[in-house]
Amino acid sequence: MLKEIKTSLILFLLLAVITGLAYPMFITGIAKVIFPENSSGSLVTKDGKVIGSELIGQQFERPEYFHPRPSKAGSGYDSMASGASNLSPTSKKLEDDISARFKALSEENPGAEIPVDLLTASASGLDPEISPQAAMFQLPRVAKARNMDESAVKGLIEKHTKGRFLGIFGEPRVNVLLLNMDLDRG
Repeated sequence: MLKEIKTSLILFLLLAVITGLAYPMFITGIAKVIFPENSSGSLVTKDGKVIGSELIGQQFERPEYFHPRPSKAGSGYDSMASGASNLSPTSKKLEDDISARFKALSEENPGAEIPVDLLTASASGLDPEISPQAAMFQLPRVAKARNMDESAVKGLIEKHTKGRFLGIFGEPRVNVLLLNMDLDRG
């Protein structure tokens, strides 16, 4: 009986070291060689200081910046509280939230069609990207607030628009943080 316990304990420790330490370190090492930027979290730096990640959205509220999708993660873009609101399609709260966003966006750009990604919160609450249509909707506000020609801002939107993955998966998208950083470089 004691021999079986000793063998089980040794096997447990050996497998814990292999699966808990060696394998993750091996895979991380391969990832750092093949995908060095991605494996480190796709961190974005400005003046040597990390200001965000290409993979996690953050709030921009001032008129001279492009705004991301609405977030219901904690108090907004809180990675520790990632998740959707879990409101049902028939929820009065969801209807009120969308109505309030619609009203505010209609005042910002009267008569323009409002892209759905500016009205609805994402499932994770951390989306770093918006649709090109959402960026184009915001273009007049940003150009006016920065006293820039709309064609220059449109060029930046086009520069930051990524196509579908492998040409077939997903939708075209614009990373809000990278676009706003490019605007600041002006």
